[in-house]
Amino acid sequence: MPRAKAGAEPAGLSTGGLRRVLTVLCVTQITPRGVRYYAFPVLAPTIAADTGWPVSTTTAAFSLGLVVSALVGIPAGRWLDRIGPRPLMTAGSVLAVPALLGIALAPTLPLFFAAWALAGAAMAGTLYPPAFAALTRWWGPRRVTALTTLTLLGGLASTVFAPLTAALLEPAGWRGTYLVLAAVLAAVTIPAHLFGLRGHWPEPDRTEPAAAEDVDRDPGRIARSGPFLLLVAAVTLGTFSAFAVVVNQVPLLIERGLPTSTAAWALGLGGLGQVLGRLGYGRLHALLGPRARGVVILGLSALATALLALLTGPTALLIAAAMLAGAARGVFTLLQATAIPDRWGAAHYGRLNGLLSAPSTIATALAPWAGAALAAALGGYPPVFLVLAGIAAAAALLMTGTVSRRVAPDTG
Repeated sequence: MPRAKAGAEPAGLSTGGLRRVLTVLCVTQITPRGVRYYAFPVLAPTIAADTGWPVSTTTAAFSLGLVVSALVGIPAGRWLDRIGPRPLMTAGSVLAVPALLGIALAPTLPLFFAAWALAGAAMAGTLYPPAFAALTRWWGPRRVTALTTLTLLGGLASTVFAPLTAALLEPAGWRGTYLVLAAVLAAVTIPAHLFGLRGHWPEPDRTEPAAAEDVDRDPGRIARSGPFLLLVAAVTLGTFSAFAVVVNQVPLLIERGLPTSTAAWALGLGGLGQVLGRLGYGRLHALLGPRARGVVILGLSALATALLALLTGPTALLIAAAMLAGAARGVFTLLQATAIPDRWGAAHYGRLNGLLSAPSTIATALAPWAGAALAAALGGYPPVFLVLAGIAAAAALLMTGTVSRRVAPDTG
């Protein structure tokens, strides 16, 4: 646990307090991720049919929200470092309510876009980046355990909210569904963040291995350094490849001759692979240093994507490749969550992770469109997956330069 300064409030939280904030963040990640990420794909066709707005246009509004989230996340990270997660995440939860009401009630397309932009600002204060920062500072050297738990349970967002959204759609319509989801979000996240994230926001622990060595502590110099810029590039490319694989995997498998239902099952089993990958991340973190760990994970992502591009069957082998891609995607999330403290300590995690996350969030917003556009240009999805495999391999190569000599020795 972090050490308190003389005369200061006890640093950090008790064991019970640590469990409380972890529980709160697990619950509040399932809810906003489910409402803002996974409800929209279920509702998009109905929105288009009801309003006459093309699905591609409404998807552009959703993507705008992700871009705004990326941009707002940069100053949000600075604020979180200074004041802690409670005010930021509570404010984001409050802001999400009028954003969802705006989406539900928007009478025109410009107002629909504006509401999604507001939702993006709210996302910056409620989704993974601030939650990662909170657990990294509070849990200190034990952060991998907490982050693994958070991402495992956060993965239930689609399991809970996709069926819930579908169940609400028929009786309530898409507008009524968003109104119900806004009420659920307000009831769960506002009190949870306001009351559940109470506690002293500790000074960063200078005794952690990565922070105890001769590490540059100036966040401005870190953000301009070669290793940090290479890390941003590697994570951005890796995120783009991984997310494009997810959103284009079903069309690829259908091209390979699988029925739509089987292709959907393969995607779902990829989610199981994601869970299994995250369960093994603690062991991987203990065995390999930050550079080697990044290269292995991105190399695994490139391999799995190439297999999906090249395999034509049988079905069991295609499903196995999908699960391998899911496992790589699962550990990649944790790789990103731990990349900053493993190299530069936790002192400026919020600020630096905001800079790291912004380009990758924009890459996430662009990936669905880019995958479809590449498929049209290249004549099908197998060549697209070869391109995506090459992008992941390039990310693995860039990862080799992300550790400087001023970081604690890399066991990899």
